[in-house]
This record gives sequence, C-alpha cells and structure tokens, in this order.
Amino acid sequence: MHFEILVEDQSGKTALDILVPKIIGDNHTFRVHAYKGIGRIPKNMRDPRDAEKRILLDNLPKLLKGYGKTRVGRMDYPEAVIVVCDLDDKCLKAFLGELNRILDACNPKPEARFCIAIEEGEAWFLGDLPALRAAYPKADDMILRSYINDSICGTWEKLADAVYPGGSVSLYREGWQAIGQEKCVWAERIPPSMVIDDNRSPSFRRLVRELRELTRN
Repeated sequence: MHFEILVEDQSGKTALDILVPKIIGDNHTFRVHAYKGIGRIPKNMRDPRDAEKRILLDNLPKLLKGYGKTRVGRMDYPEAVIVVCDLDDKCLKAFLGELNRILDACNPKPEARFCIAIEEGEAWFLGDLPALRAAYPKADDMILRSYINDSICGTWEKLADAVYPGGSVSLYREGWQAIGQEKCVWAERIPPSMVIDDNRSPSFRRLVRELRELTRN
C-alpha cells in the first residue's frame, strides 16, 4: 500500500515523517505533503482561484478529484489518501460530514480517510507523556498530569506551558512565526521516542487504526 498524506502545516509533516514508518512498517510506502494552513472548504466545492497558496481545505475538492482520476487503471499497487488536520473549535460530526461530502462528489472516488487531531496535533504528543518527558526532562509534570486526552483546552498552549520557558504567554509575545517554529521543534524532538500502541490520545489511535486497516486490505 502507498499512502499520500496531506497535512495542514510543516510541523505536522515533520511529526508524521517520523511516526508513519512506526505505524505501517517497512513493506509500505508514503509521502507527506505539507500545506500552509488549514483554510476552509470552499462553497459549492469549487476549485480555488489561488491554488498556489497551498491552503489545505481550500484545495481539498480539487486534490481528491485528482487522486481519484490518477488511480484509474493503476490497480497494480493500491494507494490511499490520508487527510490529517486539526479540529480546532469545529464540531467533529459536522466537519467529518463536510469532508465526506467532498469525497462523495468525486467520480471516480479515491480511497481516502480523514484523521482529525482533537483539538490540535499537539494532543498526539501529550498522549505519550513518557516520550514527552524523554524529550523535555524538565517539563512541568503538574501541567502534564492535569491534561485530559483530546480535551478542548488550548492544546498547544498546554504543551507550551509545560515545556517552553515562560510558557504560552511568553511564546505568544514572540508572535505567530515563533509559535510555528516551536511547534516544528516539538515535532522533531517528541515523536522519535513515541510508542505507537501506548498512546492515550483517541484521535491518534484512530489514525493508527485507519492506516493499519488499509495495510491489511
């Protein structure tokens, strides 16, 4: 099986480049494509006018239609598209409904799965506290133990409060570029120690389940 994995930012790509081989093993292949933000699903699922801006949801209808068409006549090596993005403050049921409507509108339809990090991708790091502590031995243990897995609580801020000097308040003062850079640092440092089957994040477990089920097809 080959996986085309679409993520909303560079930190997501950094993390998944490390984590996906741990999940699918050596007998399968993958590529992770980073976009420059999540954006929003376009009205009437029209193709974006500014596709070069590489915003994930803005481009998703066009991307999925393209994957469906390129698979026609190429059944020698099965391929699946995995869309990974943050839930943020959206309703999960409604968001998945919108994503599935995009997929259902494709003809032909690609093999695709939607894996939503709840509330944000940092939830997957907080789902493996031993790995987080291995990367950040001085992390604030009280803050880490107060976290409820996949809760809507300001997830990246919770992680910043535990591991970043001055916490999320200090990081906010440095601006969004600094926040993005720090997220990439977390994505480099924490995943190497993560144990896939010990993760306590339900949304991470769903990603693992979807990938492994596809490899068995």
